[in-house]
Amino acid sequence: MAKGESGRIVLEVDPNLKKTLYSILALEQKTLKDWFVENAEKHIKDKKLEIIKTIEKEDNEV
Repeated sequence: MAKGESGRIVLEVDPNLKKTLYSILALEQKTLKDWFVENAEKHIKDKKLEIIKTIEKEDNEV
């Protein structure tokens, strides 16, 4: 799938997954955008820490 320069993310998912996700998010009073940004930011933070730990470990082994 193409990666454009805009801030839009477009993806296709199973309709049942979409329906269930939207139902749960409605109960939580969250939008899909809120949920996505929250989870994306957490994933990025976790991966950055993981990468830093890997680099530090490699530096200590040298």
